[in-house]
Amino acid sequence: MTDHAVLLQQIINGLSLGAMYALLAIGFTLVYGILELINFAHFNVFMVGSFVGMWALELLGLSGQSRILTGLPLFGALAFAFIVAMLACGVLGVAIERFALRPLRTVSGTTGMITTIGVSYILFNVILLWAGADAKNYPNPMPAMHWPLGGAVIELRELLIWGIALVLMVGLHLFVSRTRLGKAMRATAQDAEAARMMGVDVDRVVVTAFFLGSALAGAAALIFGLYYNYTSFLIGYTAGLRAFTAAVLGGIGSVTGAMVGGIIIGLVETLGGQLIAVRWTDVIIFSILVLVLVFAPAGLMGRAAPTKS
Repeated sequence: MTDHAVLLQQIINGLSLGAMYALLAIGFTLVYGILELINFAHFNVFMVGSFVGMWALELLGLSGQSRILTGLPLFGALAFAFIVAMLACGVLGVAIERFALRPLRTVSGTTGMITTIGVSYILFNVILLWAGADAKNYPNPMPAMHWPLGGAVIELRELLIWGIALVLMVGLHLFVSRTRLGKAMRATAQDAEAARMMGVDVDRVVVTAFFLGSALAGAAALIFGLYYNYTSFLIGYTAGLRAFTAAVLGGIGSVTGAMVGGIIIGLVETLGGQLIAVRWTDVIIFSILVLVLVFAPAGLMGRAAPTKS
């Protein structure tokens, strides 16, 4: 490949990673926008989702290199796996909110955030004890189809990842901006007490935020498995920290900012690895996190929120 083609290939790879980080970052930003809580359990909700997606694909008999070549069985199998992973993660997110966080909602300070760290470790160890410490090969039902693009190669899996992520992000945007419940979420994010006085069911809004954010983490988890062809009990922290950086960069609390931040971090990861060295990518990404927190804590598209009493 020429230097131009290599750069283009890394941009393609970065967009695929960025789509995954964006979906995962939205979960952080939805919860923070309403509760001003960093949900560290989100890291391992994502990890659990990757295992659920893997088991869903294995349930369909799609382990290893499948010979599914026609469109309907392939897309039907993927749709089933995405629905199962998203529903499982969504229900898990609701359970975390209902049983671990709701009883602490009136407690001030960092109690809620510390609780999410504890929940995260519970999920981490449950999967470790259940599935074992070795990495698992991910079922790969997609045929090896690819097309040349300016000297680079674009694969079917990348087109599917982009399409699925775009549909989910546009769907979320329309839900938040056009539906009654979405408007209630925006009102609660601005001022929960005022929204409650206007008749908004804040508990329902919080549950919806946890369900949607966790469901998108399930979609991101399946994208991770299809992209890297493996999963492990360790993936939550590596991908989760980068997605958290994306949320902070875009402006935590801003759904659009989370999308933009995810794409930027995905491109930084691939281009940084190509132009500098792969071993420096984490240094670059987390340096961005520190610099944003120090010099622009509201991020690219966020706004300084008033302190809630």
